[in-house]
Amino acid sequence: MLYQLSYLAAPAQSRAWPGSAYRSLVQSRQIALIGVPLDLGAASRRGVDMGPSAIRYAGIGERIDGLGHACRDQGNVEAPMREMASPGDERARYLDEIVATCERVAVRVAESAQQGLVPLVLGGDHSIAVGTLGGMASVRGRGGVLWLDAHGDLNTPQTTPSGNVHGMPLAAALGRAGDGFASKVWPLPSIDPRHVALVGCRSLDDGERALIAELGLAVFTMSEIDRRGLQAVVCDALAVVAGADFVHVSLDLDVVDPEVAPGVGTPVRGGLSYREAHLAMELVAEAGTLASLEIVEVNPILDSRNRTARLAVELIASALGARIL
Repeated sequence: MLYQLSYLAAPAQSRAWPGSAYRSLVQSRQIALIGVPLDLGAASRRGVDMGPSAIRYAGIGERIDGLGHACRDQGNVEAPMREMASPGDERARYLDEIVATCERVAVRVAESAQQGLVPLVLGGDHSIAVGTLGGMASVRGRGGVLWLDAHGDLNTPQTTPSGNVHGMPLAAALGRAGDGFASKVWPLPSIDPRHVALVGCRSLDDGERALIAELGLAVFTMSEIDRRGLQAVVCDALAVVAGADFVHVSLDLDVVDPEVAPGVGTPVRGGLSYREAHLAMELVAEAGTLASLEIVEVNPILDSRNRTARLAVELIASALGARIL
């Protein structure tokens, strides 16, 4: 078998989640919780800046501790309010403010990684991934990323149909989005295209398709998941990202079907089911390669009774080893 369980079972410590998985199959780890209340990347829609608060309110710290890990909540990275920011170039709105915020994210992520902690970054829109990946790359070298998303996030200021930077972070981390994303805080590219796998895509723009073909990126669409099954696809994706200097998992909640996760920034019908999403994260835990994790695009304004934030907590728990038995 390609994916062997390489962890010891950690004792269940929490009974605050009746009916949930208490048991973890991973060794105890220290998790650095970093919030990024940024919504500038999703310039056409408000609300994702409240995502970190919603996920904390849903009990992420207690859930992590209950799995036998230690949650170190480092608070939020400072992020500008849209009312105080200048949109700038319409091809990449608020780019200067986004890069400055991502630099603060990168510093916090790098410090956590250097201390042996696992950075867990809570968005905020997906543009924050530039900082997460940049911070990891500044410490570990060029990484690999499992990108679970309805979208490719591979646009550039030249190809974008919207000017929204949350549609560009993967291209930026690959060093293909232009000098506007360069920083002395991180190296570009931050990730190796040979170790990039996109899973759950069902909405791609023409410029993204062209970059995928040019770089030969591994893309596993929802159609492929339908045909082959989630387990086979995710195992193949994990094989792609393995072997990089670090492995990052970037989970956009819009990869899940909006019937299950209604509170997301840019919903697209036909996504992962509740159980498919959990299985994907369970396979991440079993692979034993996770170095950093982020979860983005939770929008409480569009949610129903914090349902999507609660799902975020559950999926993070699965990625960190939660099991029923």
